[in-house]
Amino acid sequence: MRRDSIFYKLFQQFPGLLFELVDQPPSEAENYLFESVEIKETAFRIDGVFLPPANAASQVVFFAEVQFQKDEDLYHRFFSELFLFLYRHSIRYDDWFGVMIFPSRNLEPSNPQIHQALLQSNQVRRVYLDELGDLRQQPLGLALMLLTTTPETEAVEAARYLLQQAQQ
Repeated sequence: MRRDSIFYKLFQQFPGLLFELVDQPPSEAENYLFESVEIKETAFRIDGVFLPPANAASQVVFFAEVQFQKDEDLYHRFFSELFLFLYRHSIRYDDWFGVMIFPSRNLEPSNPQIHQALLQSNQVRRVYLDELGDLRQQPLGLALMLLTTTPETEAVEAARYLLQQAQQ
């Protein structure tokens, strides 16, 4: 839960990060409004929803889920939240894209079979931070995300490095 708030702040300050993770131009984020959305009837909370501007030609809404603990119901919950949101806002959006961020593959639910069609579609991207490579080789925003997975023994040095990079 603590990391959710870190990622919320990262997305709030650097909305291009989500787009960078899914190989989209980070500048695309300038056209989106980022919110954390609560769907009241069921008390679901979506970690991040990137809403396109009302006048955009393409009305694609992006959903972000940050998962730093094992949750066997994650896919059930994520897709339920996502589709409930779309149901409640069906007139506004043309399409959707879901991004699930894990520190590593071992935190994925162990039996994703029921969700394979969605997980293997072009509308969902699972990102494993430990597979993005060396923190020092990443753009600053992605490196900040990787810092959340850096072992404590290396975190101070890595944070100093990123601070130095940010000041340049």
